[in-house]
Amino acid sequence: MASAFTLLVLVVVLALAFDYINGFHDTANAVATVVSTNVLPGRTAVFMAAGFNFVGALISVGVAETIGGGIADPASVTQTVVAAALLGAILWNLLTWYFAIPSSSSHALIGGIVGSVWCFQVLRAAPPGEALAELLTSRGVRLALEALVLSPLFGLLGGFTLMGLLLWVVRRMRPAVVNRNFRTLQLLSAGFMAFSHGSNDAQKSMGIITMALASYAAFRGEGGSGELVVPIWVILSCATAMGLGTASGGWRIMKTMGHKIIKLRPINGFAAESAAAMVILTATHLHAPVSTTHVISASIIGVGASKRVSAVRWGVARTMLIAWVLTIPVSAVVSALTYWVLRLLVGD
Repeated sequence: MASAFTLLVLVVVLALAFDYINGFHDTANAVATVVSTNVLPGRTAVFMAAGFNFVGALISVGVAETIGGGIADPASVTQTVVAAALLGAILWNLLTWYFAIPSSSSHALIGGIVGSVWCFQVLRAAPPGEALAELLTSRGVRLALEALVLSPLFGLLGGFTLMGLLLWVVRRMRPAVVNRNFRTLQLLSAGFMAFSHGSNDAQKSMGIITMALASYAAFRGEGGSGELVVPIWVILSCATAMGLGTASGGWRIMKTMGHKIIKLRPINGFAAESAAAMVILTATHLHAPVSTTHVISASIIGVGASKRVSAVRWGVARTMLIAWVLTIPVSAVVSALTYWVLRLLVGD
């Protein structure tokens, strides 16, 4: 059986790997629109997003506290539980990336935690229904599920409303002038979107590493204050992993978001990015883990629908919706099975 310290190191490596994969999986969230409208070349846009992702990751730890302490009872969190949760989330992320489907890394991680903790509790003779009900009504899962429904709606309405206002403002301007002005403004909105992405998504790995550190401390009999404290080295390492992942580029999903949902112009990209970034930063302020992918995708759909309903390619949107619905339950099942296997190999 592996030692507790070895398992802790494994969890930290897996969490940083998840953060890196999250970065390249979600690169499209920040730069798909700015690349598809030819405002910036792809590589330049990706490096810009990486920088803003890193800075955004440093502004808060509220979401990390929700992930690390708001989902499961600390007594049900072991190193093996955390490792299984991460592996389930990573597998789902890689699968959706391979098929170029925008999906939520955040909800994959939450589903992973729910599945592995549930399996841990059931193997200790907890009634399956009661264990699941307790997890689904926890503060962290409740916040995530509320955000799963509300944040895309706000993104959709925000994109629709902002696009309508912008079209009214520029109604007497020549198209060439509008395009030229919004090419510049879209640089700002893309940076704003990348910053907001870092502010929410990088914190998920911070939370799960901190969860693992708390579990290790409890194993060694080192009591704490009961408050989840995110160490500075965790903040910096997760911000760096997110930035490096973003810099590697997620070209498959970028094509889906930048070209396949609607045909974008600079004014459309500005509206979608600005509306989505405002929703995400609001969620970060409320300590709510949201899917930046859901929000920007919904915002793009809202922008397209403001022109006309037929401007949106609803077949692509339907595929994305199916992935959104499946993310939490599939990640939970994969992580539960992974925990069962890991428990046989390395122990609790």
